Amino acid sequence: MTPTLHRTNPRSHATNANPLRFGYGTNGLADLRLGDALGLLADLGYDGVGLTLDHMHLDPLAPDVAARTRKVARRLDTLGLGVTVETGARYVLDPRRKHGPSLLDPDPADRARRVDLLIRAVRIAADLGAHAVHCFSGVPPADPTHLANPADQAHPVATANPVEDTAWKRLAEALTPVLDAATHAGVPLAVEPEPGHLLATLADFHHLRRILGDPPALGLTLDIGHCQCLEPLPPADCVRAAAPWLRHVQIEDMRRGHHEHLPFGDGEIDFPPVLEALAATGYQALTVVELPRHSHAGPHFAAQSLPFLHRATRAIPAGAEGSTP
Repeated sequence: MTPTLHRTNPRSHATNANPLRFGYGTNGLADLRLGDALGLLADLGYDGVGLTLDHMHLDPLAPDVAARTRKVARRLDTLGLGVTVETGARYVLDPRRKHGPSLLDPDPADRARRVDLLIRAVRIAADLGAHAVHCFSGVPPADPTHLANPADQAHPVATANPVEDTAWKRLAEALTPVLDAATHAGVPLAVEPEPGHLLATLADFHHLRRILGDPPALGLTLDIGHCQCLEPLPPADCVRAAAPWLRHVQIEDMRRGHHEHLPFGDGEIDFPPVLEALAATGYQALTVVELPRHSHAGPHFAAQSLPFLHRATRAIPAGAEGSTP
């Protein structure tokens, strides 16, 4: 599915010469009220926001979430901000388990709680006019016996590891109703390869596509730092390889082999080639700065990040942007 941008952003810095639109993630502004965070990003000149649904920022489990969503939608419209809905809140479902329960949990009831959260996120995204809903697979249970469930036969896969097969079956089964909801809402589901998760690489994303039969609602969240961390290709080549499935992009600096989200300039990534490749794909949705461990100084890093990205964009050779990859 090609994402539809439901909201026209009158403040957007994107032009034919510079089609990229930059946002900042609220998971890096966790100490701010949501309204204050949105106002800050608008004042700084961002085109949009990566909105992580969490207890302090549009709690997806709140009984009045529909009314809160309408209020946030009005605020976004007033500020001219685009939005992606992200679902990586650490403890929104379980106060004791980071990112738990996951889509791979051994308990079907726990997996259903994560599925319910993602379906809620799809509905919220539709009401906000978001261009995508982000999610990730989760980490397989540490005890492999938790995966050895003969009942997990809904989506046959073929790998050499039966324990891994079961994990992929569970993931495909759990995502099926979410993809149905995304199709009905007209909002793509953008799965993120996450280091340490079952679905960790671009190759894993394509494995999931094949298991599910390549549904149109299934897209990709590409994290540029993750490409630097563990992909065999350089980040710019990852962008080109992922282009047909790009529905959401996250960006930050990172070092090879170390999954640590870093402010721009603190890692190893050469950003002008990455942004050149991204612009050449024709991608028009948000590219969101992802610094979830820097909320203690969130306004400072938000203020620093956008000028860095604009400088990196200006460093792209003339005539390179908008070309065919």
